[in-house]
Amino acid sequence: MAAATRIYIASGKKILEYRPTAAGKEEIMAKIVGRTGNLRAPTIRRGTTLYIGYNTDLYQHLPAHNP
Repeated sequence: MAAATRIYIASGKKILEYRPTAAGKEEIMAKIVGRTGNLRAPTIRRGTTLYIGYNTDLYQHLPAHNP
Protein backbone atom coordinates (compact mmCIF):
# COMPACT_ATOMS: atom_id res chain seq x y z
CA MET A 1 0.00 0.00 0.00
CA ALA A 2 2.90 2.36 0.66
CA ALA A 3 3.90 2.46 -3.01
CA ALA A 4 0.35 2.74 -4.37
CA THR A 5 -0.74 5.95 -6.08
CA ARG A 6 -4.36 4.76 -6.39
CA ILE A 7 -6.39 2.17 -4.54
CA TYR A 8 -9.75 0.89 -5.76
CA ILE A 9 -11.81 -0.97 -3.17
CA ALA A 10 -14.95 -2.96 -3.94
CA SER A 11 -17.54 -2.26 -1.26
CA GLY A 12 -20.74 -4.09 -2.15
CA LYS A 13 -21.94 -2.63 -5.45
CA LYS A 14 -19.85 0.52 -4.95
CA ILE A 15 -16.27 1.09 -6.02
CA LEU A 16 -14.31 3.38 -3.72
CA GLU A 17 -11.28 5.21 -5.09
CA TYR A 18 -8.49 6.46 -2.86
CA ARG A 19 -5.27 8.32 -3.46
CA PRO A 20 -3.29 7.30 -0.38
CA THR A 21 -1.91 9.94 1.94
CA ALA A 22 -0.67 9.68 5.47
CA ALA A 23 -3.85 11.36 6.70
CA GLY A 24 -6.17 8.78 5.09
CA LYS A 25 -4.25 5.64 6.07
CA GLU A 26 -6.59 4.60 8.90
CA GLU A 27 -9.69 4.97 6.72
CA ILE A 28 -8.13 2.91 3.92
CA MET A 29 -6.93 0.22 6.34
CA ALA A 30 -10.43 -0.10 7.78
CA LYS A 31 -11.78 -0.76 4.26
CA ILE A 32 -9.12 -3.24 3.07
CA VAL A 33 -8.91 -5.48 6.14
CA GLY A 34 -11.58 -8.15 6.54
CA ARG A 35 -13.27 -9.46 9.70
CA THR A 36 -10.41 -11.87 10.37
CA GLY A 37 -7.82 -9.09 10.26
CA ASN A 38 -6.38 -10.21 6.93
CA LEU A 39 -6.22 -8.30 3.67
CA ARG A 40 -9.45 -8.74 1.72
CA ALA A 41 -9.34 -10.94 -1.36
CA PRO A 42 -8.81 -10.74 -4.19
CA THR A 43 -6.06 -8.15 -4.18
CA ILE A 44 -4.36 -7.27 -7.46
CA ARG A 45 -1.55 -4.83 -8.12
CA ARG A 46 -1.12 -3.32 -11.58
CA GLY A 47 1.82 -0.94 -11.56
CA THR A 48 1.17 1.49 -8.72
CA THR A 49 -2.57 0.78 -8.55
CA LEU A 50 -4.19 -1.68 -6.12
CA TYR A 51 -7.56 -3.37 -6.68
CA ILE A 52 -9.02 -4.85 -3.51
CA GLY A 53 -12.18 -6.89 -2.96
CA TYR A 54 -14.55 -8.30 -5.55
CA ASN A 55 -16.93 -6.38 -7.76
CA THR A 56 -17.66 -7.46 -11.35
CA ASP A 57 -17.62 -3.89 -12.67
CA LEU A 58 -14.24 -3.22 -11.07
CA TYR A 59 -12.56 -6.20 -12.75
CA GLN A 60 -14.17 -5.64 -16.16
CA HIS A 61 -12.14 -2.42 -16.44
CA LEU A 62 -8.89 -3.85 -15.05
CA PRO A 63 -6.00 -3.21 -17.46
CA ALA A 64 -4.45 -6.30 -19.03
CA HIS A 65 -1.30 -7.64 -17.43
CA ASN A 66 1.81 -7.65 -19.62
CA PRO A 67 4.70 -9.28 -17.70
